[in-house]
Amino acid sequence: MQRRTFKTALGCAMTLAALCAPQWAAAQAWPTKQPIKLVAVFPPGGSVDQVARIIAQPLSLALGQSVIVENRGGASGVIGTAAVVQAPADGYTFAVVFDTHGVNPSLNPSMPFDSKKDLVPLVLVGTSPMVLATHVNSEYKTFADVMAAAKAKKNVSFGTIGNGSLGHLAMALLGKNSGVEWTHVPYKGGGPLMSDAVAGHVPLSIGSVFVTKPHIDSGRMRPLAVTSTKRSPDLPNVPTVAENGYPGFEAPAWWALLASSKVPPEIVKRMNEELNKVLKNPEVAKKLDAQGIDIMGGSSAQASAFIEKQMDIWAKVVKDNNIKAD
Repeated sequence: MQRRTFKTALGCAMTLAALCAPQWAAAQAWPTKQPIKLVAVFPPGGSVDQVARIIAQPLSLALGQSVIVENRGGASGVIGTAAVVQAPADGYTFAVVFDTHGVNPSLNPSMPFDSKKDLVPLVLVGTSPMVLATHVNSEYKTFADVMAAAKAKKNVSFGTIGNGSLGHLAMALLGKNSGVEWTHVPYKGGGPLMSDAVAGHVPLSIGSVFVTKPHIDSGRMRPLAVTSTKRSPDLPNVPTVAENGYPGFEAPAWWALLASSKVPPEIVKRMNEELNKVLKNPEVAKKLDAQGIDIMGGSSAQASAFIEKQMDIWAKVVKDNNIKAD
């Protein structure tokens, strides 16, 4: 009986070892097999694309492997993220996502993946206020001007990086709480949004400091308010929405890198370590800081806790305010 039990236990152990061997071998060989792909889930020109490209080169040097950026925009980041979930879980394909990742589950119940179960955060890159801005020659000189026009039912329209984006929800929440209605103009990313905003084709834009500040610095855009609870160090003269009579209002932009939850944990751990080193690189930190991003970094678990909290916050906002995607 003891011999039979031993043989059974040995057989189970050998079977388990055989099942784990391919994953272990893949983790051991990584990242020598092929280039690593960072899938930027928005089109070129926006903040997700730029964050991915700022990180790619130093990450390549750290890993001794080519790191390429591939833009796969659409559906507020869902298409690109789905591609990462569906890719081989071998540690060669990762997603660079924006705050829309925390909004999508509450607005798109039929997504082709489960945001909490099918993905694991590698690192939270950073956070930033969003900026409500207008063309420098616009009639809106202050945030109060915008609210006055909306309350006078002048059909105020605003552009965002996409339908169901955090900017979209933030403005919908603000409109709901103020008893006003806006006209939402969705774009396919920060690049297209700012192109039209700078040209004056859309009266208002709401986007991250990252994507908006260069146009403020050039004098083509006028900032009206930021969505953080405190003023941004990058725009110290721009009041918060909360200061304008909406206490507690907060809607931070954020960026993170994600992997399929099936990627070997050894690779997730290594990527987290290397990405934290990259974020501490003075040149990288300087580039991100110049665009208004407060670098966060930290463990995969910390990133997961932050992202899940964002999902829960916006799910409640969507439910409580009956916000629907266009």
